[in-house]
Amino acid sequence: MADNSSNATEYSVADISFSIKKTMEDSFGYVRVRGELGRISRPGSGHIYLDLKDDRAVLSGVIWKGNASKLKIKPEQGLEVIATGKITTFPGQSKYQMVIDALEPAGAGALMALLEERKRKLGEEGLFAEERKQLLPSLPRVIGVVTSPTGAVIRDILHRISDRFPLHVIVWPVRVQGETSGAEVANGIRGFNALPTGGAIPRPDLIIVARGGGSIEDLWGFNEESVVRAASDSDIPLISAVGHETDWTLIDLAADVRAPTPTGAAEIAVPVKADLMSLIDDLSRRLSSGLNRLVANRRTELRAAGAALPAPRDLLALPRQQFDTCASRLEHALTVNTRSHRSAYQNAAIRLSPLVLQRTTDSARTTLAGLFDRQQRALSVAITQKRQGFSATASRLSAAPLRQKLSLGTERLNGLNERLDLSFKLRLAKSRDRLDGQEKLLKSLSYKDVLSRGYALLRDDTGQPVRSAASVAPGATLSIELADGIVDALATGDGIAQPPAPKAAPKATKPKTKKPGAEKTSANQGNLF
Repeated sequence: MADNSSNATEYSVADISFSIKKTMEDSFGYVRVRGELGRISRPGSGHIYLDLKDDRAVLSGVIWKGNASKLKIKPEQGLEVIATGKITTFPGQSKYQMVIDALEPAGAGALMALLEERKRKLGEEGLFAEERKQLLPSLPRVIGVVTSPTGAVIRDILHRISDRFPLHVIVWPVRVQGETSGAEVANGIRGFNALPTGGAIPRPDLIIVARGGGSIEDLWGFNEESVVRAASDSDIPLISAVGHETDWTLIDLAADVRAPTPTGAAEIAVPVKADLMSLIDDLSRRLSSGLNRLVANRRTELRAAGAALPAPRDLLALPRQQFDTCASRLEHALTVNTRSHRSAYQNAAIRLSPLVLQRTTDSARTTLAGLFDRQQRALSVAITQKRQGFSATASRLSAAPLRQKLSLGTERLNGLNERLDLSFKLRLAKSRDRLDGQEKLLKSLSYKDVLSRGYALLRDDTGQPVRSAASVAPGATLSIELADGIVDALATGDGIAQPPAPKAAPKATKPKTKKPGAEKTSANQGNLF
């Protein structure tokens, strides 16, 4: 029986768990851990749970909500980072973990590798293609700026626009650094595009996405995939002004135009008002001068053309003379024309007198009567000829001649039928005689007829005829075909070594030369059964 009395101190589960927690926190304190990000979880509480791993172990980590919004980079699976925080335990599950206060990439090489991979992926989708880029408006009325409202960038942009060409500027406030900066910038771009035309808030004609310079970690929010897709899908022309001239991000590749600095973006967006006014004045002066020269040139050309034209009285002199000549000839021409028409009318009246018309009518009536008489006579003759033709046809089609022709045809058909029957019977008899002859020839040539006379056909186990005793091996299976059936046999070893004499062996090809019953079996053949 075990002794329950012991000097060992008893601890509760909570005492042990919190003692271990205090020991680990006192032993490690504040540490920096380098590793690759594995599983990443973002629950609704705002905390971030992740795994730091290398090739031999995995360390659980947690980033509380307050520190998650201050991170320089957005945690992504596969990214190599350096995590700064303290090692502690979670007593509720008896596991240790690292509470991370700061997260930074393990090196520019790892971050650049991730950037290049994302650049390649988005480039293959065509988000950076030149054909997707839009032209900037020459003089926008409203400009939308996506940037931090408290930084120096927005002040520089507003100051530069005010100096060059004052117009309406709308600012969409966003964080330009931290984990949420990418999502806010993307929402700002999509928000400006969602504004309706003619609404309470004017829709921008141009968008500027701006931020000051910084490290790659500071500008990492502008490399987010959501920002690049929003810039590429924007229906409003977009200028990217992120960082200094040497800095570049993925939004620079997706934007329609990249400005080296935010101030440079303002200079690209609007022209200088004084320069425009000077240009307009110069163009106005050139237009007025050009119009004056054009009017003067046209006036000179018109005067030269007018000088080359003849005087008005000279232009009308020849037509007036021709008019006078025609007027003097018109009275005589009308008189002659009237006389000519009167003569033509008198001639027509003479031809159309009642006597001439009566003569013409009588002549036509006589001609018509003659034609009527000729028509009656011709019709009577034609009817007579047709009636005679019909009578002759009816006589030819009477019953007696038809009956005679039908009788002659019947007799001829009967004769042909008798000749056909006789010919068929003769042909059938000849075919039957020929078939009988072929049958007799087949029987005479068949070996079956030979077997009926007492002969036998010997076959080996493959069904081939045995032609000599030497080809039969001892113990071979044989079949003997007789006239009334087949008998199986087995060859023995007697007489096989010495083949029979050629003269004593009967020839299978000449069975007809021997009489039935006179054939004798040789001694060697008798030993086969």
